Amino acid sequence: MRTIVGLAAALIALASVASAEEYEITDRPGVVFAEHDGTKLVGDFYLPKGRARAPALVAIHGGGWRGGSRKYYFYWGFFLARAGYAVFSIDYRLGKPGMYPAAIYDAKAAVQFVRANASDFDIDPDRIALMGDSAGGYLAAMLALAGHKFADRGDAGAPGPVNVKTVVAFYGIYDLQAQWKQDMKVSPGDSITEDFLGVPPSQNEPLYREASPISYVTPDRKDVHFLLIHGDQDNLVDPSSQSRAFAGALTQAGVDARLIMVPGAGHLWVSQPFEADPHSYSAQVIPQLMRFLKSTL
Repeated sequence: MRTIVGLAAALIALASVASAEEYEITDRPGVVFAEHDGTKLVGDFYLPKGRARAPALVAIHGGGWRGGSRKYYFYWGFFLARAGYAVFSIDYRLGKPGMYPAAIYDAKAAVQFVRANASDFDIDPDRIALMGDSAGGYLAAMLALAGHKFADRGDAGAPGPVNVKTVVAFYGIYDLQAQWKQDMKVSPGDSITEDFLGVPPSQNEPLYREASPISYVTPDRKDVHFLLIHGDQDNLVDPSSQSRAFAGALTQAGVDARLIMVPGAGHLWVSQPFEADPHSYSAQVIPQLMRFLKSTL
């Protein structure tokens, strides 16, 4: 364990909309939160030192269900912890071992672990959010809307509900059939979505519906708040058929959904450093993101 003082100082003023207090940061890397099919699942904690019962975000990286790392949220972890939020950035199984629904079980176990061990990390178990980008945004949305459909596996943190209050998703995937069509435009014959589900939609269209967060948007989910963030130049995950369509479905169902379109932004920028660049895409969304967290978490 080590205490971090200096990171994210240049942008913490932007977080004043959420907290007037700045915290030192304690990080606890490499915490094992579950073991699934012989794979130990690990996450890194970023904790606001001295804040009692801090609200928490479980951060889920993107990478097309094929790649990526919990280190994607290194910069966000320090930034948010300094603003008073605990962050648990996780790894999950990738590639064939992480095929649907394995990755969902992994992410669910992380939420259950945080809730079950909240007192050990001085976290409020009733104030837990999800944060994710791309495939991680998909996992966050699926857990928030349909986590109860994926039975517990006997993990240390289970049984226990997901019951998250808030979701922050960057350029997420919410309709897998629409994403498969986009995959075919971008890279014909190499679909991340088909790899994740194991078949093309022509062979199992019901699976694509079952595995899509947009299928679980119902009026009884008004207990969850969504902030969807997407670059208007993203050609890997189409903003219109994903974030715009998902936000529209949530709003129509009466679920709180807010959409931020980032001018000029493409895909895969959440993991980039932003503390020294107020014009970076991440920095541009910070004021709205922090107000959102303050009002919903």
